[in-house]
Amino acid sequence: QVQLVESGGGLVQPGGSLTLSCAASGSFFSISAMGWYRQASGNQRELVATITRGGSPNYADSVKGRFTISRDNAENTVYLQMNSLIPEDTAVYYCYAAILRFGSQKDYWGQGTQVAVSS
Repeated sequence: QVQLVESGGGLVQPGGSLTLSCAASGSFFSISAMGWYRQASGNQRELVATITRGGSPNYADSVKGRFTISRDNAENTVYLQMNSLIPEDTAVYYCYAAILRFGSQKDYWGQGTQVAVSS
């Protein structure tokens, strides 16, 4: 089985920072893309940032210049450094990983971690 475990969410004031992390564990051959999505109450899930195995990032326009995605391939972990947070960033953040196991690739998702930006 494969499991993605997220950590680092919480309540922060506008302008503050948080770092999310997500570690993949279980039996698999390799991980290609990893990333973060978020879902605010009443909204659809939206992309925040993704990163290739080689480290090339891609960001949603709404977070460019404020968020930084990174990964540690040796630890099968992806991070999301969030700076200059605004109330509109409030959402449940989900990590995902495209994982190759038994000859096929599949997307796996974490359970979600709540981020709340409020004064």
